[in-house]
Order: sequence, then structure tokens, then C-alpha cells
Amino acid sequence: MPKMKTKRGAAKRFKMTGTGQIKRSKAFTSHILTKKSTKRKRNLRKSGLVDSTDLKGMRRILPYL
Repeated sequence: MPKMKTKRGAAKRFKMTGTGQIKRSKAFTSHILTKKSTKRKRNLRKSGLVDSTDLKGMRRILPYL
């Protein structure tokens, strides 16, 4: 059986943490920022974690992460 291929677009967007969770960046940060509050934009700068319900699919597209 051949090796599985990693989805390269996903590999550029996600990183694995030391405990096996997948780290992600938050959306809604690129444009239309004037109507968003400073507090909201500051919180969007922080990274988040992929939800546990999505982990099975994420491990399928990122087999070697």
C-alpha cells in the first residue's frame, strides 16, 4: 500500500502541540476590521485548538503531523 499524502494546504495552517492537540489560527482577521472592536481583534490574534469533533478528519488529512 502506498504512503498517504498530506494535504499541503492544511499542513501550512495547522501545527501539532506537545499533548497531541492541533493548533489553529482564528478566522476573520484579514479585512473589514473597522467595525470590529479592539478587544475582539486582540482576541483573534491568539491561537485556538481544533475541536475534538473535528480531530478524526484532521488526522486523515494530516497523517504525519
